[in-house]
Amino acid sequence: MRVSNSLLVSCSILLSACVASNPKRAPVDLRPVQAMLADEGIQRAMNHVEQNREAILAEWRMLTEINAPSGYEQDRAVVVERLLREAGVTDIRKDAVGNIMARRKGSVGRPVVVIDAHLDTVFQPGREIRTTIQNGTLHAPGVGDNTRNIEAILAIARALNAASIRTKGDLIFLFTVEEENSFKGIDQFLADHKGTVDHFIALDGGYSGFTYGGIGINWYKHHFIGPGGHTRSKTPPYSATLPLARAISRISKLRLPKNPPTHLNIGMLGGSAVVNAKADDAWFTVDLRSTDNNAISRLARQVKGILDQEAARAGLTVKTEVISESPAAQIPGHRDSPLVLTSEAVHLAMGFENPPITPTASNHASPALLAGLSAISTGAAPCSDSHALTESCEIEPFYKGIRKIMAMALAMAGVD
Repeated sequence: MRVSNSLLVSCSILLSACVASNPKRAPVDLRPVQAMLADEGIQRAMNHVEQNREAILAEWRMLTEINAPSGYEQDRAVVVERLLREAGVTDIRKDAVGNIMARRKGSVGRPVVVIDAHLDTVFQPGREIRTTIQNGTLHAPGVGDNTRNIEAILAIARALNAASIRTKGDLIFLFTVEEENSFKGIDQFLADHKGTVDHFIALDGGYSGFTYGGIGINWYKHHFIGPGGHTRSKTPPYSATLPLARAISRISKLRLPKNPPTHLNIGMLGGSAVVNAKADDAWFTVDLRSTDNNAISRLARQVKGILDQEAARAGLTVKTEVISESPAAQIPGHRDSPLVLTSEAVHLAMGFENPPITPTASNHASPALLAGLSAISTGAAPCSDSHALTESCEIEPFYKGIRKIMAMALAMAGVD
């Protein structure tokens, strides 16, 4: 993997913080960020968020109530494009897969900093979404994942224009499709803009901290295949569900590495279509996750060994489908990159104490990192029950989250 050459450019923003990685981390130099935040123009932009709380909340609710399942984001995209134009953003484009990209040009044009929020949610087409407020919390399916971050970008665009803030580098406000199921939108954007982006900030989960590396995720569907038969048939091989059950029992007992944390889940299984049939095809899925690609590979080999043994024991065969394989996205030394150190400084300067900073993203930061970009992921508000009908977000911290993201983008792009 490569790290963008623009790291050398952006390093001037936080030169004293560009230190070598070591087990005992040196304190991050907050002074460049503190000086930026004290600037009169930046203060005007920050105050614009505070002065428009009610309008921001109302727009957040309105966008949440536009249901946007993966592949059906068009209605929400149309509204987002209109709101961008109303905010004074003029360079707006839609790409081949439906992503909306708005460029706010800087005086120099580099570095190019992307702030990305995905448009889609996980809820079925046709579902009616209604927001409610209870005890300072906004409730609705999709309110956090990912509508809070869509609204954050729109609020940032308005604040920068209202305060007449000019950056040195270009800011790209990106609204992507199909994050929840295929990464189709981010893949298209990265292919279209190869070599032209310097820093990538994915807005998704999180609030008080951020991630700087991507977790590896491999999905498999394993089948035991046999001749099947009727319940009363006496000749082996027996139902393919029997070796499946034995394999699952053994796989569940595998020892998983704790450093780095590694996870295995058996989430789905199926077999015969009727009660009185011995299954000729019994299957189950395996989800392997770790920031260590070697740990994933070792586990995959262990699972295969168990499958082969149980299939031979029953006189059946094994077939494995690879649903998807996404390697861990870890750039060596990225923890000490300008983007990560600057983002840490912003969190600390804005009062986030001991922000959690981990290499465990499972969102658009991962494909950006795999493409060699300096990338992080964070979120604009603390939320809970993502992907559930009970999803909710705290309202009061949202405005601070918007200001945090705006500060991160400005620190990286440079204020002219």
